[in-house]
Amino acid sequence: MYNFSFQYHNLDYAYMAFDIKEDQVPAALDAMRLFKMRGCNVTMPCKNKVAQCVDELSPAAKIIGAVNTIVNEDGKLVGHITDGIGFVRNLKEHGVDVKGKKMVVLGAGGAATAIEIQAALDGVSTLHIFNRKGRSWERALKLADTINANTSCKATVSDLADEASLRQALEASTILTNATSLGMAPHADTCPIPDASMLRPELIVSDIIYNPKQTRLLQMASANGCATFNGLYMLLFQGAEAFRLWTGKEMPIEPIREHYFKG
Repeated sequence: MYNFSFQYHNLDYAYMAFDIKEDQVPAALDAMRLFKMRGCNVTMPCKNKVAQCVDELSPAAKIIGAVNTIVNEDGKLVGHITDGIGFVRNLKEHGVDVKGKKMVVLGAGGAATAIEIQAALDGVSTLHIFNRKGRSWERALKLADTINANTSCKATVSDLADEASLRQALEASTILTNATSLGMAPHADTCPIPDASMLRPELIVSDIIYNPKQTRLLQMASANGCATFNGLYMLLFQGAEAFRLWTGKEMPIEPIREHYFKG
């Protein structure tokens, strides 16, 4: 979609993919400066590491501690986070207004944190964060404190392994969002929800994963009568914001939707 947009605006840019490990992030950023790359996107698992290595962070990226978009400003690398913007716009595209809703989000990594903060800022009344007790557990606790101190949203954190608490939170919520990598290819057989009976028909179930398009979670939810959608349009809309940051122009959303996002 980026290369299509560059051609649409007659821009002499090209979008390419590079596979690196977390410990290679500093070298990758040096290469961006050396080759005068205008910018890049960052995906898991490098979002948090990049936030520690760029020269400057946008206000949102600083709060979240993660970066998914870098802009090269004459050798100064500025990190941004557009995941939350893309997520909320994705919900709106599916007719879901988060204001006043109760929401469960699974995960506390870079994308999850961006989603949780943006949802709180946009008026979610109650946010239940579920995360494994691992390296991002403390991040989740600090995030809940930040949300409670700076927004009207009430945020809580529970262990994703606590099935009783998860079931109770889902029973009281309108929206469930999986912001973990559970279900993503090549591990498409995994699922963050252990029991399909937790997914009542009234629950709106979203997954930020778009490969595969139908994760096991979405398959289970759909079979239970839930409204479901994946992360494809979140990808589109967070990408549109990154495109604007790099070029100062608006991404041609409708042509991209027509040609690349059908089905």
